[in-house]
Amino acid sequence: MTPDELAGVLGEPPTPEGTWEREAVYVSAAALRRRLPAEELAVRVRALDGVDSVEVRGKGFLRIVVGAPGTLATAEPPDVPFEPAWPDFPRTWENPGFVVRYGHARASAVQRWARQLGVPTGFSPELLSDPYHRWVLRVLAEVPGRLVSREPGWESYLLRLALAYHDAHEWAPAVPVGDEEPGQVHAARVRVAEVVRKVLPGPDRL
Repeated sequence: MTPDELAGVLGEPPTPEGTWEREAVYVSAAALRRRLPAEELAVRVRALDGVDSVEVRGKGFLRIVVGAPGTLATAEPPDVPFEPAWPDFPRTWENPGFVVRYGHARASAVQRWARQLGVPTGFSPELLSDPYHRWVLRVLAEVPGRLVSREPGWESYLLRLALAYHDAHEWAPAVPVGDEEPGQVHAARVRVAEVVRKVLPGPDRL
């Protein structure tokens, strides 16, 4: 199940909730907005491959748990219609522009290193199980909703995504370290880096 398939059934993008460290949760008020019986909509959502559970809460809110949030990385990310005006300098962590551009550059470098080190192509979404990449996926899951929002808040969003990716890059590397052999977990992380590279603005090298 891709996010587009889930949004297609709901009629709008759902909202990610929580940290996704233990479970990937979306919430949706689509039944209320579309004036549909919530249980009827829940049945349609449950029929999607990759949905672990759907609960109807309150007056019609749906709580949706997906089994492999890494499927987010299977789809091409949409273009973010925002070009920040942050200055290039100083190139320190206090400058949001540097944090975001460096995130793009790091994600770009991962693509080059992966080819050089023989990281396999293709990936298994379920291997994106470490908390760092699950948090990156959680932040990426906000993109569809922000695209249709009247106040998307792209500036703060891009900074959050960049910071999440820097943590993943440092603590759960996408390329082998030391004597480690390249494997499928690296391929999955490389794919996340490719998605992040396309969402974050910046040069491929700094």
